[in-house]
Amino acid sequence: MGEIKFGVNLNNREPLIAPDYSLRDLLDLAVHAEEAGFDSVWVGDSLFSKPRYEPINVLSAISQRTSKVKLGTACMVSGTRDPLYLALEWATLDNLSNGRTILGTGMGNPEEGVRREYASQGLDFEKRAKIFEEGLAVLRDLWIEGKTDFKGEHYQYDNVSFYSGTEMAPLMPVQSPPPIWVVSNPRLTVGTRAEDKTGRIISKAARRIAEYGDGWMTCCRARHPEEFKEQLAQIDDAIAEAGRDRSEFVMSYQVTMNIADTREQANADIGAYISQYYPELSKAMDLGEWGPVGTPDDIAEWLQTFADAGVDYFICRFGSMDQFGQVERLSKEVLPAFQKSRAAIG
Repeated sequence: MGEIKFGVNLNNREPLIAPDYSLRDLLDLAVHAEEAGFDSVWVGDSLFSKPRYEPINVLSAISQRTSKVKLGTACMVSGTRDPLYLALEWATLDNLSNGRTILGTGMGNPEEGVRREYASQGLDFEKRAKIFEEGLAVLRDLWIEGKTDFKGEHYQYDNVSFYSGTEMAPLMPVQSPPPIWVVSNPRLTVGTRAEDKTGRIISKAARRIAEYGDGWMTCCRARHPEEFKEQLAQIDDAIAEAGRDRSEFVMSYQVTMNIADTREQANADIGAYISQYYPELSKAMDLGEWGPVGTPDDIAEWLQTFADAGVDYFICRFGSMDQFGQVERLSKEVLPAFQKSRAAIG
């Protein structure tokens, strides 16, 4: 039975909506998560539809206050960023952190706010899949080969590198490349009633993950472990077809949870939180799909169900104004119960 790893989402939007959680608190929480033994810390991304502190800058600060935890985005909408600048910025972050970064990235959900973000950058939202894929290809070129000659529909380069001839070598990340975990949330994108379209999207996403990524990141279908298992099977097939090594990939789930003494209290807490944090999506989506809410045993049971479905990495986000308290309860109450159940099974 493989090791299941856990990361903590530090929530870089919350300092803008919660009076008792500042940017300095966020940095302190990163240190606390490292000391508590978590494998990674994560921040989100949005240009202006859901404002938050910019993730690369925040992770750069965290890199100087920590030494072991991996630093990731969950997730970045890389399609709206120029791939050359992103490659340079991320390579710099990877050096600052001594090779601890994970780029979790997606093309963005079809919300009006994300559509406006694409439009503000002069990009066609309807072509976002191609823009996204071409950007990932450019990143991998620069991070593996040290230069890119990519020729595509949206980006064309001729011998571009972060090297003028006077440096010792091209500016490169420590990792070659930093892992890219590609986001695919098909039922969040097209809903749950268009299964034909969903199937096509899953097939394209599987190929994209196998070709450009080093892992898969998903979320928001917390009542449906069978969907994770089904999509994972297609991703496994795509990895095999691409001739890549399945053992090099990580299959992750970002889960939003609330841990409380009772289920009633947990439900009340997360409902109040999500309505502030995601006002647009929360009106149209069953909050039960975000993740488990309840007692420590309830959370541990949910984690076991999705681990059985094939998740090997959980990115834990907390639907609560008390971020420190939730991390503490996850560390001291939930994970011991989860590990005990895993040991009993295996």
